[in-house]
Order: sequence, then structure tokens, then C-alpha cells
Amino acid sequence: MAWDFETEPDFQKKLDWTEAFVISEVEPLDHVLGSPYDIANPQFVRFVRPLQAKVKEQELWACHLSPELGGTGYGQVKLALLNEILGRSRFAPTVFGAQAPDSGNAEILAHFGTPEQKRRYLAPLLDNQIVSCFSMTEPQGGADPTLITTQAHLDGDGWVLNGEKWFSSNAHFAAFLLVMAVTEPDQPDPHQRMSMLIVPATTPGIEIVRTVGYAGDAHSGHSYIRYHGVRIPADQILGGRGDAFAIAQARLGGGRIHHAMRTIGEARKAFDMTCERVLSRFTQGSMLADKQMVQEKIADCWIELEQFRLLVLRTAWLIDKHKDYRKVRRDIAAVKAAMPKVLHDIAARALHLHGSVGLSEEMPFMAMVANSFLVGLADGPTEVHKITVARQTLREYQPTDALFPRYHLPTARAKALEKLGMA
Repeated sequence: MAWDFETEPDFQKKLDWTEAFVISEVEPLDHVLGSPYDIANPQFVRFVRPLQAKVKEQELWACHLSPELGGTGYGQVKLALLNEILGRSRFAPTVFGAQAPDSGNAEILAHFGTPEQKRRYLAPLLDNQIVSCFSMTEPQGGADPTLITTQAHLDGDGWVLNGEKWFSSNAHFAAFLLVMAVTEPDQPDPHQRMSMLIVPATTPGIEIVRTVGYAGDAHSGHSYIRYHGVRIPADQILGGRGDAFAIAQARLGGGRIHHAMRTIGEARKAFDMTCERVLSRFTQGSMLADKQMVQEKIADCWIELEQFRLLVLRTAWLIDKHKDYRKVRRDIAAVKAAMPKVLHDIAARALHLHGSVGLSEEMPFMAMVANSFLVGLADGPTEVHKITVARQTLREYQPTDALFPRYHLPTARAKALEKLGMA
């Protein structure tokens, strides 16, 4: 037996330092700076770079990466405990070198990139000297990668890329884009028709039609892009031809669990605000905290948050155990499916218990509610992940061809009587 719900003392010290640092030094940046991906902004250089240096001194930089790539090689359980603190702040992932989509892009560059690709793209990306974009989704395709129509064909010594992409995160700040495009149109399996191309952002033919913001987040930037005859060298392919779907799945598995870890922090922040509110507000003859309907909301928030946190931690533990995202596919899907509802319900209760000011732009709750819909769509909609959970679960069961099911009470009683010699 090896069940344990305690954190080792040395790592707990790291977590304590991180929590104090994020609250006192990082969260203020959320109120005064723009996008965490605008690394050329002089204010970013002035305020963020010194904090990143402090994180590196604490050996907490890019903890999801192995030591040879400049990280600490933390397992997923440690990352869960760390990321739930970083989820409190918009700037915290960047300050700690763990921001998406750069973290996921770095992971697949590390696993599938050539030495030259790693030198050119991975090294500066890991040091946050550049940022990147994952350009996969298309306007007509949504979450179904088999509907991708963007194409690339070899012409002489290079690829020529044409097509449209939708919601390509931070493309207007990115130094390069990872683009999924059809390169093998004659493959019978649609999942093997696409390749992953590395496209420098300065390449002629890239048109950012517009950058779309999300409701409640003035600093988000997800671009609508057209690729017009974009030419890149033939060696700017990540992995092999037709490997893009497999590469994307390897990337998204880790991304989904890390988003869930950070969502715990965001939901806990909303819960903390709610508790302070109900202990501070007097109305209708008593404090809000003394009213039973309010107490029910507080109890529901705490229960849902702790249930979700335990599910995330168990999934992280399973990833550490198996070292294979495919073996934990159902658990990751369950985490992804549970995440939006937990964040939505806790943020919505927080909004409601703050009254009219909770609806206003002077409180963060509307943005949190909007973000709950974002996490329910990004990296695959909730419905897709529930299907995965159901299918994986049903594989563990067998049907019966008997007239009545095995658990039919008269049948079960008859078998019990026969077994006990009482028939």
C-alpha cells in the first residue's frame, strides 16, 4: 500500500514560496499590464523579466520540462500542486515559464524536432525570448481535425501552404506558428493525411485577417489567419509526413491536464472571494454567512472544488505511474469534461452572492463565467470527452444474452437458494 495525501516537506516549502510570491508579486501585474505574450512591451521587460529571474533562482522555471531542457523534470502530481497556485493569476504561467500554448509547443518540439529545429525554435522558446502559436482549428472544421482543408504541397525544395485557420492563439505575437495541413490527401485514413509544419511568422503570405477577443478577457488574442502561397523549406516539418494528428494528440493530452490544474486555482480564487463576501455583508437582519441558502452554496462550492481537485491529482498520479497519456485517456477526458462545470458553478455562485457589483466590470466573475465556456470548448468540446469516458468505460463490461439480466432479483434469489442448498 502506498496511498498518501501529504506533500513532502521540501516541496511544500517551494509551494509556500510560490503562493506568497504569486499573491504579492505576480497578481498585481494582472491589473496593470496587457497581454502576457507581448514580450516586446517595455513594461513586460521592466516588470516581468526580474520576476522570471527570481523564479529561476528558486529552480521553479519550466518545471514541466526535463533537466536537459532547462526544467526541473517534475512529475504531474508536483505540477498539479504548483499549477493550481499559478492558476490564480493571468501572468503567473509566463512568470514561471509554463504558459500555453508555448509549453505544449515546446514539448512536441523536444520530442519530434530535429537538432536544427530545436536550436532555432526550442531554445529561445524555453527561455521566453519568443512566443509561439498552434494553428490547427479551421472555421468549417471546429473540433474535428479530419475536416481540415488547409493544404501544403512540395514544390521544388519547399512546401507551399494555402488555407485558413481560426482561433490561432497569440499569432500576432508569435515568432513562429505550428500549422496542421493536409500533405497526404490520398491516404485512406484521414488521420494520416496531415503534417505539422513550422512556419516563421515573418514568412510572406501570412495574413492575419483579424484578432478575435474572448468575452470578459480584453487581453486575449486568437487570430483568424489566411495562408496565401506561404513558402517554407522542405525541412520545416515536425516529425514525419502524415504524423500531425499523432503529434497533436501527444501535445493535447498534457495540455488538458495542465489547464485543469490551473482551473483549480481560478475556481479557488472565486471561492475565496465568496467566503470573504458572505462573512462581510449584513442584510435582512443577519450576515450572509448565517443564511442557510448561502451556507448551501458555500458547501456546494467546497465539495465540488475538492472533488475536482482529487480527480485531477489522481489523474496526474496515473500519468506519473504509466508515463503514457494513452493509458490515462479516460481519466484525462473525465477531468476535461468536469472542468467547465466546476468553474462555471463556483464563479456563478460568487457572482450571485456579490449582487449587482458581481455583474459589473469591477469584479472578475463575468470573465470567469465566460472562461468556463472557453475551457469547455478549447482542446475539444465537453461532449467529445464524455464520449471518450463512456466508450472507455463500457469496454470493461460484457453484455448478456439471457432473457433476464444477471441482477434480476428472482433469478438472483433462485441462484442463491441453489448455492446455499435451500432450493
